[in-house]
Amino acid sequence: MHIDILTLFPEMFKGPFRESIIKRAVERGLIEISIHNIRDFTADRHHVVDDYPYGGGAGMVMKPEPLFAAVEGVLSPLSEEEKSCLPIILLTPQGRLFSQEAAQELSTRKRVLLICGHYEGVDERVREHLATDEISIGDYVLTGGELPAMVVVDAVVRLLPGVLGSLESAAEESHAAGLLEYPQYTRPVDFRGWRVPDILLSGHHAEIAKWRRHESLRRTFERRPDLLDKARLSDKEKELIRLWREQMSQSDERRR
Repeated sequence: MHIDILTLFPEMFKGPFRESIIKRAVERGLIEISIHNIRDFTADRHHVVDDYPYGGGAGMVMKPEPLFAAVEGVLSPLSEEEKSCLPIILLTPQGRLFSQEAAQELSTRKRVLLICGHYEGVDERVREHLATDEISIGDYVLTGGELPAMVVVDAVVRLLPGVLGSLESAAEESHAAGLLEYPQYTRPVDFRGWRVPDILLSGHHAEIAKWRRHESLRRTFERRPDLLDKARLSDKEKELIRLWREQMSQSDERRR
């Protein structure tokens, strides 16, 4: 997989992409990441990338010319067919909310291009005629799209075949199956009087799997009940959640 990132601050990516899983994926040739400085595609000697917004208002807006030139320059070696199916993603608070499902979708692509917005935003013509998608990593505003780009790359890269040591690792993580992950324990068995659940020491893999599924459901119900509406649940699990909701409602009534 090849990921292109267009940014005004290429130095920001050096640390995160030279460590841990992403570093190993690059070294093993599983992914190639190219960082492009948008200023390199400006036509003036001062490398201006922004200007005042028409109609007035605070802040500056990224100009369309450098962004169009950057995308067209980076993609120039590709055929028209390759360009037509390549996601060009603008990272912006106005985009669709990034999710595990979105990460899985992007992990199937051979190439992805990310545009890091900055200042007060980008010229609307970039949204209308250049970007094919817009992504936000949350309902808050950051200084620019660089940190969101790192988040997207990290989430996507770990899903690529061969990147993680175990295929089960990605499959069992929080959100991978639409639920939060079950509690995890390691040695020692007893730490300050807090013991590992006996079921995990039993060696009964089927029972352990049942316990983990139950705990995953319980944790999701307690912390992110909104995820349950989209999760794949059996009839028995749906009934269990119905009982939990009923018990919670009764508990709320008693507190009143």
